Amino acid sequence: MATYEYICLRCERSFEERRPMGSPVQAELACPNCGSERVRRRFSFAAAPAATNESAQTATSGGCGCGACTCGN
Repeated sequence: MATYEYICLRCERSFEERRPMGSPVQAELACPNCGSERVRRRFSFAAAPAATNESAQTATSGGCGCGACTCGN
């Protein structure tokens, strides 16, 4: 099961729905706010926080990520 975001084309409210991952994109759903069946699945994008200078140096310098890299990894 996955959580998908939808938007109602009638009242423009967003809502989430848990559906099987293999379900059709335009599944038969009704808006929980107004009951309209004119809903569309929205695209969601997850963003990672920007790396600070210290974490960027650790990530690009190799090693284990301990910062000092004295453990031999």
